[in-house]
Amino acid sequence: MAFDFVKGEVLLIDKPWGWTSFDVVNSLRYFIKRVYGLKKIKVGHAGTLDPLASGLLIICTGKMTKQIDRFQGMDKVYTGTMQLGMTTPSYDKETEPDHHFDISGLSLEKLRENTTRFTGEIEQIPPLYSAIKIKGKRAYDFARKKEEVKLRPRKVTIHQFKILNYEPPQAEFYVQCSKGTYIRSLVHDFGKSLQNGATLLALKRIQIGDYSLSDALSLDDLKKKVLEETGYSFDAEK
Repeated sequence: MAFDFVKGEVLLIDKPWGWTSFDVVNSLRYFIKRVYGLKKIKVGHAGTLDPLASGLLIICTGKMTKQIDRFQGMDKVYTGTMQLGMTTPSYDKETEPDHHFDISGLSLEKLRENTTRFTGEIEQIPPLYSAIKIKGKRAYDFARKKEEVKLRPRKVTIHQFKILNYEPPQAEFYVQCSKGTYIRSLVHDFGKSLQNGATLLALKRIQIGDYSLSDALSLDDLKKKVLEETGYSFDAEK
């Protein structure tokens, strides 16, 4: 089946660790314009993944960008790893630890019991190190300049929160949640409720609505399919 990026495509991409969602969008936009000789093409993503997270990213092109809001509203499913006994200002590994805690009183049973406090509709405050706009600036811009700013709590729904295993100090988890949920905040609040601390170490989005990571392509593989289909060669440009 031929790609028609102008008419519109919904692409399932496996975002690599270290890339921003906008990195993926910009890379794909440039690639499409170059291969098809277009001056412009609409490309957007349907739900941000942090640079230190990987997994399913839905990319819409052309007329399908009108459907982005619909995809953004779908529930998300994640798997990840948290470290107990430690916090960081960014709630993940982007920043250095600022507090350490004794985890000798924690157990798998205690962690699993505590997840019930975070099931259903909850309020959470987004991380200060996030892309949320405040007064026209991204929250992380304030954070990196050590400027104080208040973020408002938001209501989100956690359908499932499971601790899969615990090998101190790390615990693997599974979360099914509504749109707008910050897993970093969930992990941070989870540690705090244990009279302890927790920091997100790794995160992978494995599902958006009925769309699964198992059906996604890497950006390189998608580009390879396009080149095979079009017969385009970058060498021919030289």
